[in-house]
Amino acid sequence: MKNKTSSLPQEGEARPSRCPDNSAFKQQKLPAWKPQLTIAAVLSSFFLTGVFCLSVGVCLIMSANSVREIQIDYSDKCSDCSKLRENSSNWNKECHCSVNFMLKEDILGDVFMYYGLQNFYQNHRRYVISRSDAQLLGRNVNIQKSYCAPFTTYRNGTPMAPCGAIANSMFNDTIDLFYNLNSSVIQVPLLKTGNSWWTDKNVKFRNPKSYNLSSAFAGTARPPYWQKPVYLLDEEDERNNGYVNDDFIIWMRVSAFATFRNLYRRVRRIRQFADGLPAGNYTFHISYNFPVTKFKGRKHVILSTVVWSGGSNPFLGIAYVVSGTAATLTEDI
Repeated sequence: MKNKTSSLPQEGEARPSRCPDNSAFKQQKLPAWKPQLTIAAVLSSFFLTGVFCLSVGVCLIMSANSVREIQIDYSDKCSDCSKLRENSSNWNKECHCSVNFMLKEDILGDVFMYYGLQNFYQNHRRYVISRSDAQLLGRNVNIQKSYCAPFTTYRNGTPMAPCGAIANSMFNDTIDLFYNLNSSVIQVPLLKTGNSWWTDKNVKFRNPKSYNLSSAFAGTARPPYWQKPVYLLDEEDERNNGYVNDDFIIWMRVSAFATFRNLYRRVRRIRQFADGLPAGNYTFHISYNFPVTKFKGRKHVILSTVVWSGGSNPFLGIAYVVSGTAATLTEDI
């Protein structure tokens, strides 16, 4: 039998070393820059950082304040429609309301129309994951294995397209803008495409392949709270229909806060509106479909311009000013 101790080092033999090689790299002796921090250098760094943050913050706040914006809450002004929509049995009944407002000054440049929701929590964990990305890519998948439950199939087994709580709760009010010029009423031309992110439109969303959309979605049904199937979201433009509809894509990008706004339309700059929206009297014609009373929510429609720093949101500028002030005060202390 082989001696078990034969592999052990014998007396007088050197044990194998586990130390790293005696090289500059393994011994951590490579040349390195080790700055000598002096009081003058540290205070100068804090001062320059503070000045930079304060300058950027002031520019951002001034930029945000230059945005022209008008926001109208139509929750109470469409109260009759709101009461009608609270009864789910009236889902197929149309209800319209109008909201008048006046622009005292011209809104020049590109004008964007947003819809805003208040007290609508899209950040709940189960709500956020209630979707099937594979289905939205146009693949034939078993949505029963997705996170869409309970909005997956109907009792007869017909799958929902699209599935999930996010899609089922899609904002579906229709908002049109009219310009009241003297005794005539002119509809403001609005662009309903080109409003979503390029990556969403061209990468994350695809329609099933077929010779037409109705056949592509054959054997599926609309979500319970929808008034029409997904292949009828935009019958006028096939490139904006089905899963690649801009309104649907924008809604599927959920918000982190309970109060948020989503881009709805852009004013097409032609004829009287080539330079933007002229001052005068306007009217929003709203087809009211999205109920908010049960969760004590509010609905707004917003007209706004944008600047190089974005929309009318001073948060980033305030954050820079606070950071710059803190750095400057630290330098003084």
